[in-house]
Amino acid sequence: MNSPSSKISDADLGERLRLARETGKFTQAAAASAVGVARTTLLAIEQGQRAIKLKELQNLAKLYGTSVNTLLRQEAVHVDLVPRFRKLTGDDDPSVEAAARTLNDFVRAEVELENVLGLKRLPNYPPEKQILPGNVRAQAEQDAQELRHWLGLGLSPIQDVLSLIELQLGIRTYVHPLGGKISGLFAFDDTVGACMLINASHRRDRRAQSIAHELGHFTATRRRPEVLHDSPLPNSRDERYADSFGRSFMAPARAVMQKFQEVTAGAPNVSRRHVIILAHYFGISREALVRRLEELELAKQGTWDWFLDNDGISDEQARQVLGDRVAALDQEELGTGPVSLRLGSLAVEALDRGLMSEGQIARLLQLDRIAVRQLQEQAAGDDASYGPPL
Repeated sequence: MNSPSSKISDADLGERLRLARETGKFTQAAAASAVGVARTTLLAIEQGQRAIKLKELQNLAKLYGTSVNTLLRQEAVHVDLVPRFRKLTGDDDPSVEAAARTLNDFVRAEVELENVLGLKRLPNYPPEKQILPGNVRAQAEQDAQELRHWLGLGLSPIQDVLSLIELQLGIRTYVHPLGGKISGLFAFDDTVGACMLINASHRRDRRAQSIAHELGHFTATRRRPEVLHDSPLPNSRDERYADSFGRSFMAPARAVMQKFQEVTAGAPNVSRRHVIILAHYFGISREALVRRLEELELAKQGTWDWFLDNDGISDEQARQVLGDRVAALDQEELGTGPVSLRLGSLAVEALDRGLMSEGQIARLLQLDRIAVRQLQEQAAGDDASYGPPL
């Protein structure tokens, strides 16, 4: 990389450097001497007549008490999602406000990293649907299958729904511990697009179901912010749609019917073992799986309530049925990263290029420096298996 100024024009960058120098009360001669360039070179840079080199930019930023990303930043993007959620809840629910601020912080961090790296996010959104009069569950089922078809998924189980929507659809998605009884949040902003925050404190299968639920809001009620609470039953049509959409998207009707026939093999009752195997196959919670069976009339209404009234379906029973497969999932839980795949990749790239310091990344992502170093070390380990640069 010879010059970082491709993100903004040389003239604009030179003007920012001049303002930063004057704010720091440095003369051209003093600044040039401090960073080891001739005064005429500094003058040419400030006038946009000479492209600045990365090392020169880093030295000047350090001298002026600013950051490379601040100097290179394109027009700042103002993102404030919090008032939308405050208006939605109609009160000052501290857990909702805290979650909304967390989502806002992550979005701002990602946009800032995109700006400093000179990137423009290119979402891959399907057309938005409408919730029409009539059977809302049938609409959700149809829309979920259409999205699966649009994504080329067929009837296959989705092993990693988080990566799917983050990397293939381009939805800004973050997983972070949330307080209260919040499972997730969804918001859409014309400037930054669709944004989603999922509760990292929940189990992996439950997080997947929350993501699929929020994907339902993205599909049909995109411009209305939503807070997914840990409540037993949805009440509004929007919530019933999103709830049905989530189950249909993760567990397509035809696939469930086929696997149900294979697993039960004509048994007269749905057993715990059947539920455990099917829930594991589709990557959803055991409750979501049973409610899906009830929807499809493969199990009697009230089957999940019967399980609850009869000691439920425990994790230990799942371990007995699935064996090593559960151990692998447990290890995945332990390996859940502090930031999303894309956000982590952007942060490491900014560090590697010297555009941001370790401390700046830590503050931006609200991590300690040890976590930032771990991100960098993990990326370095992954790179060791790659071929030569393109």
